[in-house]
Amino acid sequence: MTAIHFSAMPTGDAETYWAGGPDAYGLTPERQISDGDGVPCRHCLKTVGKGEAYLVLAYRPFPALQPYAETGPIFLHAEPCERYAAEEIVPPMLESPDYIVRGYGANDRIVYGSGAVTPTGDIPTRAADLLARDDIAYLHVRSARNNCYQCRIDRA
Repeated sequence: MTAIHFSAMPTGDAETYWAGGPDAYGLTPERQISDGDGVPCRHCLKTVGKGEAYLVLAYRPFPALQPYAETGPIFLHAEPCERYAAEEIVPPMLESPDYIVRGYGANDRIVYGSGAVTPTGDIPTRAADLLARDDIAYLHVRSARNNCYQCRIDRA
């Protein structure tokens, strides 16, 4: 079975937003206070705690603009947090019963037919199976209800 690891938002991206830099739409990230429910930080891959400040911003987890470079809303702790390091296990913020797991080629385009709503507990096996394919370079984990980007999965 192909070894995998879960990758959080790069620290350089997070540092840009913490410093007030513009999001993918050129806007300043919005600052909110968490009610403790459903606010997953894409850098530490933990849920933002109740009463903690977080940023809401448009994020494009692709290196360049192109037709398949999906952009959408994400959350990020408002204060610097440690990047997720336990890359070999399912991140703690993945609390929903299922997620979309979708493959992308080396050209950063969706590999058609690779996306499927996957029960959370089955993500590691599905990811390993997809990453065993030569036409898939990496995967995204996205919300099954809103298609929001959660994290990336790469070969270990």
